Amino acid sequence: MIAETIKATQGNEGARRATEVPWGGTGAAVIPDPEVPAKATRRRFTPEYKLRILKEADTCADLGALLRREGLYASNLTTWRKQRDQGVLKALSPKKRGRRETARNPLQTENEKLQKENARLTKRLKQAELIIDFQKKVAQMLGIPLSTPEEGGND
Repeated sequence: MIAETIKATQGNEGARRATEVPWGGTGAAVIPDPEVPAKATRRRFTPEYKLRILKEADTCADLGALLRREGLYASNLTTWRKQRDQGVLKALSPKKRGRRETARNPLQTENEKLQKENARLTKRLKQAELIIDFQKKVAQMLGIPLSTPEEGGND
């Protein structure tokens, strides 16, 4: 199909065409892949790349050509210049996304630990009480007398 289009465009030099070959009909063309990736990925720029582009932008006469070549926006340069002027190299590296980690209060950690232990012990106590109640009912059914702690016996 592309070869036919090239031959048709070369044969009709002066004719007006509805569709033209985007590369002018000369040489081999690289056709871009029309498939869209399943999940877009965020571009990440290293501090070295940012500094190199800023240096080129400062000395470049045609800033638009540089931006087109690198696939950048003017806002990228503005942000990177601010970061460079602040003198913070760390600001030039990509920032970690998500919630900021806050310093935990040691009392809160201890409180959570004690609450877990309390819940575990409460569960064990309920199990022990169920077992004791069951033993009392079985002893009653079998007619085995149980001694109470007031009488001095063991439960």
